[in-house]
Amino acid sequence: MNIKPIPPVAKIIPHKLVKHKHTRIDDYYWLNDRENPEVIDYLNKENEYYHSVTADTKALQEELFEEMKSRIKEDDQSVPYFYNGYYYITRFEKGQNYPIYSRKKETLSAVEEILFDCNELAKGQSYFHLGGLSVSPDNSKALFSVDVVGRRIYTIQIKNLLTGQLLSDTIKNVTGTAVWANDNQTIFYSCQDEVTLRSDKIFKHKLGISQEEDVLVYFEKDETFNVEIAKSKSNKYLAIESGSTLTTEYQILDANTPDEKFRLFQKRVRGLEYSINHYGDSFYILTNKDEAENFKLMKTPETATSKENWVEVIPHRADVLLEDIEIFKNYLVLEERANGLNTIKIIPWNGDEAYYLPFESETYTACASTNVDFDTDILRYSYQSLATPSSVIDFNMKTKEKVVLKEQQVLGGKFDKNNYKEERVWATARDGVKVPISLVYKKELLKDGKNPLLQYAYGSYGYSIDCSFSSTRLSLLDRGFVFAIAHIRGGEDLGRNWYETGKLLQKKNTFTDFIDCSEFLIQEKYTSPEHLYAEGGSAGGLLMGAVANIAPNLYNGIIAQVAFVDVVTTMLDESIPLTTGEYDEWGNPNQKIYYEYMLSYSPYDNVVAQDYPNMYISTGLHDSQVQYWEPAKWVAKLRVMKTDSNLLFLDTNMDAGHGGASGRFEALKELAKEFSFLLELEKIKN
Repeated sequence: MNIKPIPPVAKIIPHKLVKHKHTRIDDYYWLNDRENPEVIDYLNKENEYYHSVTADTKALQEELFEEMKSRIKEDDQSVPYFYNGYYYITRFEKGQNYPIYSRKKETLSAVEEILFDCNELAKGQSYFHLGGLSVSPDNSKALFSVDVVGRRIYTIQIKNLLTGQLLSDTIKNVTGTAVWANDNQTIFYSCQDEVTLRSDKIFKHKLGISQEEDVLVYFEKDETFNVEIAKSKSNKYLAIESGSTLTTEYQILDANTPDEKFRLFQKRVRGLEYSINHYGDSFYILTNKDEAENFKLMKTPETATSKENWVEVIPHRADVLLEDIEIFKNYLVLEERANGLNTIKIIPWNGDEAYYLPFESETYTACASTNVDFDTDILRYSYQSLATPSSVIDFNMKTKEKVVLKEQQVLGGKFDKNNYKEERVWATARDGVKVPISLVYKKELLKDGKNPLLQYAYGSYGYSIDCSFSSTRLSLLDRGFVFAIAHIRGGEDLGRNWYETGKLLQKKNTFTDFIDCSEFLIQEKYTSPEHLYAEGGSAGGLLMGAVANIAPNLYNGIIAQVAFVDVVTTMLDESIPLTTGEYDEWGNPNQKIYYEYMLSYSPYDNVVAQDYPNMYISTGLHDSQVQYWEPAKWVAKLRVMKTDSNLLFLDTNMDAGHGGASGRFEALKELAKEFSFLLELEKIKN
């Protein structure tokens, strides 16, 4: 790499922040203003610096892009699913960036109806995302939502599927989630606060009426809650869900009477989480009621829904996390997690013996797929592993026969899953807890400490990182990389307690687990500090920032995407999207105990004068979840404080938000940047 260009240095404007009689000085607080031309100028200069220094990697980036693109079946399509008289299909055409949504009436040999061609809708837009798509019960209309900025602020429109024309109805500045009532004339949708982007309102819209006349059905006053609207699989009920990190509350309404009032299902009780599924004359409730930490299944009549009426169906189990359910006419399907692995259990309603689907690997992911039909014996599920492409499978729950409908194609003629080895190993954390690590690499690899290894983790919100297949990852594996997922605390990989012991005042377990996994991989000679790389995004970017401060000597390079690194300042700013709703995850810094704990690990606040690894940090100007200024301030501070000459890049997508570039091939270009960063560092080491 050419390292002659001089990196930009952000100007210092000290800003005093005082809380709990403690003063912090933030020299780069001024970057918190995307309307300021000086801010945009600084971001552009960082981009110019990145492009200048990496100019001689452009050929490698192009090679990686073409290589990854060549493995993708461009003219691909989803497995059709049948619903309400139509087969629905999502497909891509060669050379196109966006999907085409279509349907066929009654049979797959019928004429295709194009519902939405996103390539046409995206023309002239630097960013495009199609949000909630929902067809009316009578199949004559479809509502859809579009975001062309990347801040997850959508506009809803309605298309007449018989004429192909758009109706005059336009609903702006909404979340994009909407559902039909059964009268085919009424739509319920969610709307967010203009400043915080918290989803806090549910409106009712009648076709042909202006948005200004829409009726406010519900307003969520509690700033720690978000609301959304959904329809039951049975199509009988509409449900408003109010949810925070620890608490949920539902209100329900018969979908046939949209002008009636919603009724409370079970009022909120702090710490009580539940979700509802309707079937027949009952609701099935997945809940942590009665200290069921790993959740249990309960049932209640649809006429008596408060918790004193709930009856246990599947009891709580200390060693099994009950994640989700699917209800069919003749079967109940449980999606569980035991010892860190997905399981799917089939329970016949008629009392026949229950059974589990057999899975042999320890590095796989299996989950229910699109199951919209009640009256069927077929369960559709997906399966993949770190070395096995994703498959969509129809399983006959009566005969126990399965049909693989589709396996993801990896084009190019070079891929053979038998060329790769998958492993699950266990690292011992510093407090004695065993942490699983999933690995994949080429079979001929020697454990001599010289292998480049990319270690990935997330570790927040109870979000488990499962072992999915990636055709793009082959570009690293085939060049000798080991890929590792560290299933650290903060996720739910080993049950609910795994999450509880990785948040709030135990958040540091997330960071030390990751570091202890790295040390284990080094000790077992999968790699060495000279060849070890770490990656994480969003809350996983917080993890990267903490790890960089605590154990910089363990890593040759770090990739941090849309990194949440300015924890204290963000969590004190109630105008920022997501802040108040996340007090139960991180703590409320208005309380001194949480303020001091956050301050002790917040990556931005803990940058010190020391050597740091090579770092590639990316963000999006329009990110609504982690504001661009967090990574920007972090990089500005690192530039001044770090004592090494290692690479430090800030790469800001000036057109995108939290999810990065839109379009399947534009996203590959961002990935090619990351991979070239790793490969160039390896070339220097070798």
